[in-house]
Amino acid sequence: MARLYIFRHGQTTDNLSHTFSGKRDVDLTQDGEREAKRIGEELKGIIPTIAYHSGQLRSIRTLDLVLGDKKENLKIIQDKRIEERDYGDLTGKNKDEIAEKFPDKFPIWHRSYDIPPPNGESIKDVSQKVYSFLEEELPKWKNDDIIFISAHGNSIRPIRMFFEKITPKEASSYENVRGKVYCYDLRK
Repeated sequence: MARLYIFRHGQTTDNLSHTFSGKRDVDLTQDGEREAKRIGEELKGIIPTIAYHSGQLRSIRTLDLVLGDKKENLKIIQDKRIEERDYGDLTGKNKDEIAEKFPDKFPIWHRSYDIPPPNGESIKDVSQKVYSFLEEELPKWKNDDIIFISAHGNSIRPIRMFFEKITPKEASSYENVRGKVYCYDLRK
């Protein structure tokens, strides 16, 4: 049976400054690099056959550090459908300042499933893209495939909904922490 390993990118400069990243292409901090290397250590005995990143720098760099010397003969695929959500007008803004300025709206913009931030995407919007990714890619995976996905906090939510059968409300409330690996057995 195929096995899927999903992990969130390591800490970024925006994570450190508590800034909405969204589509911003920010890099990992030194702690983020260490987090990615720890994931690599956790998965050191596991040799992937396919790996995905979102095309965003933090996802690419995390995958690279996780893989280490396991890149030979590995099919690495970029897929924008697993990108972080677009935070629209909140992109580049400090989360604490937004929470203080808009105390009633911040929790809705930040964690609501179907209400997007101004000019941004909701988690539901991201879910539609991620489900499209899963519907297209799942049938391609063979029983002996080992799949790594370097994703983002909000693109992990619909993946967990899909495999863990959790509700949108539950998925929206979870903090998908950096350094945690989610593993799923895929029976065909």
